[in-house]
Amino acid sequence: MSEGKLSGRVAIITGGGGGFGKGIAETFLKQGAKVIIADFVEDVGQKTASELKCEFVRADVTKKADWEKILKFADEKFGKIDTVVNNAGTTYRNKPTNDVTDEDFDKVFSVNVKSIYYSANVIVPYLQKKGNGGSFVTIASTAGLRPRGGLTWYNASKAAVINATKSMAVEYASEKIRFNNVCPVVGLNTGLSDLFLGKPENEAKFMATVPMGRGSTPADVGNACAFLASEESSFLTGIDIPVDGGRCV
Repeated sequence: MSEGKLSGRVAIITGGGGGFGKGIAETFLKQGAKVIIADFVEDVGQKTASELKCEFVRADVTKKADWEKILKFADEKFGKIDTVVNNAGTTYRNKPTNDVTDEDFDKVFSVNVKSIYYSANVIVPYLQKKGNGGSFVTIASTAGLRPRGGLTWYNASKAAVINATKSMAVEYASEKIRFNNVCPVVGLNTGLSDLFLGKPENEAKFMATVPMGRGSTPADVGNACAFLASEESSFLTGIDIPVDGGRCV
């Protein structure tokens, strides 16, 4: 467990209780990282942390105070942070744009965008003080690169974090604090899959638009994140890795 590409590194993974987040946590642990799962749903997060033998902090990523709690836990437990994987995200059910409610809009921008703002606002000063650099990996989406109708404001939220990632990548490059995006196509059997597709009968039609014929898996996403958190990607910042089987080509 300690001989992988992330040996000795400390990683915070938001939304780590299930779906992509759990897959990312599993991959990081296999690669030797010390992992802190942050999740809003306490019983799910605790169960996953117990199963994977890693740490857990209950946190609402849309609240600055909870990010400060995550930072305090990591610093007291491990004395450092090497990687933050901003995986927590949400959507509304695929529907015509004029049917989107204020609640739908506010939810996707709070969870998908404001959480990224707080992660940088809280963690970057800590990394600057430590002076050892660091890596932020944001789970964006192919929707932020090649948007389609039906999820307009979800698409816009992901485009916002893609742009913010690139901006911060430039701003903090001289301090070796890197920011990159992983952009999955719709996942297989994740908690949000049915919302993205709108209804189950749309799955076959959608998968036909993916050249490799399937959706992304937690392991696919975890492998991309591990690369971006490792020394192998030390000269990469401000990039998007589409984990999409060719969807965006």
